[in-house]
Amino acid sequence: MLLAVVAVVALLVLTVAWRRYRSGGAATRESKRAHEAAQEREPPVDIGETYEFGVTEFSDHHSGDRVAVGKVEGFVLFTEDVPGSVEEGDVIRAKVMSFNRDNTSADASYEGRA
Repeated sequence: MLLAVVAVVALLVLTVAWRRYRSGGAATRESKRAHEAAQEREPPVDIGETYEFGVTEFSDHHSGDRVAVGKVEGFVLFTEDVPGSVEEGDVIRAKVMSFNRDNTSADASYEGRA
């Protein structure tokens, strides 16, 4: 009888662990909720306008070029043509060139340091 109880408890623990693993945890769920909310709102930036924001990280663009990543009111901008001297935490100005297909982020072109 004791062995059966241990087996059931172990099965329950494994089931919970598997569900958490598949869902990616709390950070993944929060990221998904933020992405879904972003899809429902209008972008807080306009194409052709220049904005100032802090560089939060650098990423490799699909073209292989280094791009600066930052946010304006929570909206992600991927900025191209950023000089190598720009580092994470620097504040830059960038002109919005286009939105992605879901309008949840935009590509921008470096204009200078703020």
